[in-house]
Amino acid sequence: MATDAKRSGAGPGTSVRELALELFRAHGMTTVFGNPGSTELPMLQQFPDDFRYVLGLQEAVVVGMADGYAQASGRPVLVNLHTAPGVGNAVGALVNATANKTPLVVTAGQQVRPMMALEAMLTNPRATELPRPAVKFSGEPARPADVPALLARAIHAATTPPMGPVFVSIPMDDWDVELTGPDLEVAQRAVHRTVRAPLLADEAGLATLVAALDGARSPALVVGGDVDAGGGFDDAVSLAEHCSAAVYGPPADGRVGFPEDHPHFRGALPMAIAPLAEALEPHDVVVVLGTAVFRYYPYVPGRFLPEGTALHHVTTDPDEAARAPMGDALIADPTAVVRALCERVAPSGRAVPGTSPAAEPAQASATPGTLTPEEVFDVVGAVWPIDGVVVDESPSNRAALHARRPVRRPGSSFFTTSGGLGFGLPAAVGVALADPSRPVLAAIGDGSMQYAIQALATASALAVPVTVMVLENHEYAILKWFAARENTAKAPGLDLPPVDFTALAAGYGVPAESVSTPDELRAALERGRDADGPRLVSVPIGRAG
Repeated sequence: MATDAKRSGAGPGTSVRELALELFRAHGMTTVFGNPGSTELPMLQQFPDDFRYVLGLQEAVVVGMADGYAQASGRPVLVNLHTAPGVGNAVGALVNATANKTPLVVTAGQQVRPMMALEAMLTNPRATELPRPAVKFSGEPARPADVPALLARAIHAATTPPMGPVFVSIPMDDWDVELTGPDLEVAQRAVHRTVRAPLLADEAGLATLVAALDGARSPALVVGGDVDAGGGFDDAVSLAEHCSAAVYGPPADGRVGFPEDHPHFRGALPMAIAPLAEALEPHDVVVVLGTAVFRYYPYVPGRFLPEGTALHHVTTDPDEAARAPMGDALIADPTAVVRALCERVAPSGRAVPGTSPAAEPAQASATPGTLTPEEVFDVVGAVWPIDGVVVDESPSNRAALHARRPVRRPGSSFFTTSGGLGFGLPAAVGVALADPSRPVLAAIGDGSMQYAIQALATASALAVPVTVMVLENHEYAILKWFAARENTAKAPGLDLPPVDFTALAAGYGVPAESVSTPDELRAALERGRDADGPRLVSVPIGRAG
């Protein structure tokens, strides 16, 4: 070991733990989401009074809560997991966080250094390899003195575009090592460094976009979730109105970047290649802002764009730009680009083609004691406040939700960009923890609910003001849709066994009720909206007659 790094008690110095806490404070990372094991206890001992530890009862739940918290707060979040088994449990949630571009700094304990070569119990011999495909950066310090600088590097990696989760494995005996001399100086410099990445567009790139929009006969904007995450929700409205552009939502994205009730909004684009191109037929210029080009599924081959349509792509993600099958890409902050275009594009009074999507009147369910999704979300649209938040993980009912309760405010809608289940419930708890002033509704399918139901324990223990609405259709309805679409008859595992969600919620200490009429649902959601803690509402879902 370097002479300037000493074991605790060997002389004056500053411990690795003290420097790490100073680093976390400097980045506003004083809320820690975790599920600790014995290898994490040295990091957590003498836990500071100005920090908050949010316990999750399963590691995927921990990451999901941190994901929601980071997105709602706009800050990086510290996650504390338990060596290899805990990280393994969390990998699926890390895939979601990567797709969501969420800045999480995930730490996990490692066996003490003298035991690592022996691969003693709880040693993770491939600590950096296990999460690597799911994170931006994965590292383990070569020396105890390197811990502060490695954590600083991880934070900067997580928070520079494209943002995403990172991972650091830390031997449990590193935390008490005291640093002096040059090692201490290096660590202190790392703690107080800043890294900024505004990714401003160059003049040539902006000029190309201005010329395209000014010369367009019928322009369209596709506004993605990164615009909302970057604070550009209202700026996108200004740009669309300024240049008389139609606006589409991307086929699938974790956030909504444009108000869905705006007269220029034309709905979300279809997810498949040929239908998406057909939807863009009226437009000669398409500018895609802050999302991928495009997230397709299922495979419906055809033209990627209509004949004569030019596409321009603005993204912070070089890989997103490189893999797009068409269009010219500009790697820049999409919100900064939107604001610059508002100042430079010529105002236009041209007509905007198409019409805003309109919801058909809801039909009653053919099965007594159940509601159709349309009936459910008519009630949600009437009850849930405009400035409230909805976290959605009921894939088969997503269209009904957005048609009947359109997003009108920034930071009001969260979904998993990856398509993986298990995000919605814990993310809703994290969102509510980040901003308790906004009512949060988790609209969760009964299939999705089982992936991360342990989040109810955290919501109960911390009196988190979140209303969980479970849509019970006793099937993976979205998979049945795909099975019919892809001609995969007799696929097993698509029906779910009956589960009493009100009993499960009660077991976690969450007040719960089941409803079967619109009036009962309205009253239940009003109780949840006004409550000081969590509530669960179970809603049996049927099909229209």
